[in-house]
Amino acid sequence: MTNSLFTAPAADLTIERIRTFAARPDQVESLTLEFKREYSISLVKTIAAMANTYGGTILVGINDKVEPGVERVVGVDAQATIDKIASTCSEKFDPPWEPTFITVPFDDDSGRSVVVVRVDPNTAPRPLLMDMKAPIRLSGQNSTADRERLLRLAREEPSAGVLPTGQHVMTPRLGQAEGGEYTEDFILRSGINLPMGEAGVWRPLSERSVLSLAKALNDSAFPSALQTLGQGSFDQFVGFRPLGHNRSRTARLVFQAISRTPVPNPVEAVVTVDLPEVYGSVSTALTANVTIDVIARVRRYADSIESGLEYRYPVPNLADLLDGLLRTAVDPEVVTEIARITDIDTTLVTQPRELHLVADRQVKELLHPDGLTEIPDAGASAGGIFRANPALDLRVTAERQEQVDDWLRQLGLDAGLTGMEALIEDYRAKTTPTG
Repeated sequence: MTNSLFTAPAADLTIERIRTFAARPDQVESLTLEFKREYSISLVKTIAAMANTYGGTILVGINDKVEPGVERVVGVDAQATIDKIASTCSEKFDPPWEPTFITVPFDDDSGRSVVVVRVDPNTAPRPLLMDMKAPIRLSGQNSTADRERLLRLAREEPSAGVLPTGQHVMTPRLGQAEGGEYTEDFILRSGINLPMGEAGVWRPLSERSVLSLAKALNDSAFPSALQTLGQGSFDQFVGFRPLGHNRSRTARLVFQAISRTPVPNPVEAVVTVDLPEVYGSVSTALTANVTIDVIARVRRYADSIESGLEYRYPVPNLADLLDGLLRTAVDPEVVTEIARITDIDTTLVTQPRELHLVADRQVKELLHPDGLTEIPDAGASAGGIFRANPALDLRVTAERQEQVDDWLRQLGLDAGLTGMEALIEDYRAKTTPTG
């Protein structure tokens, strides 16, 4: 995944960042990424192909292969390169259209730069023709739309071929018993929307692919993060496995803490993969949904074993939980299995953009008060929707922790509490290695 480079503001793109990105061995050309040494007509064809598919980024001034002794980031004359690309787009495209250009200069006196070409299919006319054909993007290469795909592109409503920028997921709902009382302390939900590859659209989920995803989840940081919620109170856990509503186009993988109390599962996590139904659809952009739910009942568990004991969730435990959730969402093995199920390039498995929290009571009554002070007359909050910063790369520990800390600060402010910032700083000082 390369979302940070794709979505970062222009001011955050530096030549050092691009050199680091290009040097990584896993950064190969894909559906949404291409490297170009310099201007060429094939570069312009790639722009059209990305516009007719899922969009993407072209880095001009970078050799497309890593070879011993060969400098990869070589740079170009930015203005001359942009002028050539824009001129050819105007001449070759029907209708004329051009992408967004960002110049990233070298940090020396060479006068050279890398040109970042961003292709946003939300703004491109679809189909975008070049020489009376509609290029499309396959895995790391360009092709041409056949008659059926060209007709589907032409029938699309504006922006129908593009995933929503926010990667929205539905807000979860707390379960209710027969008497109407809630059955959970809170539910955390995150997730992503994904495009579907040609094969993924038509084939059902296989047992092997579902079990491979379960294994990747069990090998990830998620199980240990979930175990922190109970602070060591639970001695038995059942890892992710198919449970409940699993169908030919739906997989539901569940992790559970086990207890011999009236609250048999104090902690649960549910990862659901929903593939779209294709019959009767005319859209060229059928989307799959991956939803990650964390369901906490630790407070209810504590009440069941000791009447009158009021359990509250320590903020450090929530920090570990959020970090584990995000770390799992960008885990290479998990990403690979999700990409395999949907038949897409791993680059299109984006990082989460939202976190939903729904609680059975006010958040200030859910959190452990250590270090937190209630603001008088601050109002009530029983959860919220927390947006992720798209410029952060959640694979990077420091940037992932920055996102977690931002969410916790927002949680505290919305709940009418002060002291969250100091609490987080103290926690990071104790847990971050030095030296």
